[in-house]
Order: sequence, then structure tokens, then C-alpha cells
Amino acid sequence: MDLHKQTAPTPTAELRASDAERDRIADILRDALAEGRLTAEEHAERVEGVLAARTVGELEAFVRDLPAAHARRAPGAVPGRPAAGAVPADPDDTVVAVFSSATRRGRWRAGRRIHAYAVFGSVEIDLSEALFEYQQVVIKAVSVFGNIEIRVPENVSLHGTGGGVLGNFEVDALDSGDPDAPVVYVEGWAVLGNIEGRPRRGRLVADILDRVQRKVDKNLRKHLDR
Repeated sequence: MDLHKQTAPTPTAELRASDAERDRIADILRDALAEGRLTAEEHAERVEGVLAARTVGELEAFVRDLPAAHARRAPGAVPGRPAAGAVPADPDDTVVAVFSSATRRGRWRAGRRIHAYAVFGSVEIDLSEALFEYQQVVIKAVSVFGNIEIRVPENVSLHGTGGGVLGNFEVDALDSGDPDAPVVYVEGWAVLGNIEGRPRRGRLVADILDRVQRKVDKNLRKHLDR
């Protein structure tokens, strides 16, 4: 046995498919149905196959004959920092923790601007199950001897601008494959404190089963009404 022989990498098509990849394929199928490239029956059949697919190759087979599957995302498709005036200066929601803790999580509506202040306290803003009514969400975070944690679904875009004074400001950059996905911007300063922004793996903006079923039901009703 040659111990120096390198193992060949696993082809991409044979890799296990993620929920985010299933979601991307489902979106392509949804658009193809809306454009008239697929009938309602074809769409429903392919969606069923997408949910049962195990590998990336099996997923790609369902969109191989659709133009959107071969399109390449243009550089810079993710929008930049909102221009002045694009997002109101006044917050839709303010979360404050002074010598205490405060949280926003679960099924709640995320506004265009959220302010978070932690002074000798702890703030958690969890958007993993939130309802995004706007594509752009700005979170202003200020931590003084405190801790602010921000969590987002793994299929949105996440960007951060800020710093720390004897503190930590760390936002994991994340670019969604869908240019229409929500974009969360974190701006802040940590003074002897901590600000973190990260995706919550396994959590998506919308559950694929619920979203696909709603689209199938809507389009089936449209065809039946004709």
C-alpha cells in the first residue's frame, strides 16, 4: 500500500446536498413555473424530487434544462451599504440592556433599522426565525462592558462595519446566492465589550417545504380557475 498516494477529491456532484442548495433549486423551479417553462404538474414532480435528492448532482438534474441554472451571478450582485436616506434614521425597534439582559427571537417582524445597546448587560438579536418585510436591515450596535450577539439565517447576506476599543467587533461576512435575499448590515462599536454577528446554521429565511407548498397551491389554483 502506497502511503504517499493522495486520495482523489470527491467530485462536486457526489457531495451531500445542503438545505440552502435545495432552496436555490426550488427557487429556480418556481421561477420556471411562473415563466411558463414548466407546467404545474412538471413543477410539482420536480419539487418532490428536490426534497428527496441526497447529492448535489441529483439536485442539478432537475434544472439542467432551464436557463437560470446556467446563469452566473454577476460580481457585486449583493447590494452595498444602503445610501443615505434609504433606511430611516429612527429605529423600528430598540433593544436595551443595562445591568440586565434583553432578547429578540422567535417569529417576529424585523424592521429596517434596529438599535441595540448593552451597558454592563447582554443583548441577543436572533433573526433566524424572523419575518423580513424589507430586503435591507441595518442593526446599530453599541456595547460598553457588555455583550451583543446577532444571529441570522444562513441564506441571507450579512455584512459588518465597526470596531472595538479594548473590545471585540466580529461579524462573519456572508453572501447569499440569491440576489433578492435579505441583507443584514451590522454597524457598531464595542468599548471593553463584545459584538458578534454570525449565521445560525440550518436556519433559513423560509422553510423550503412551506414555501414550495404555498407556491404549488397558488399556481394549481390559478390553472384550475382558467
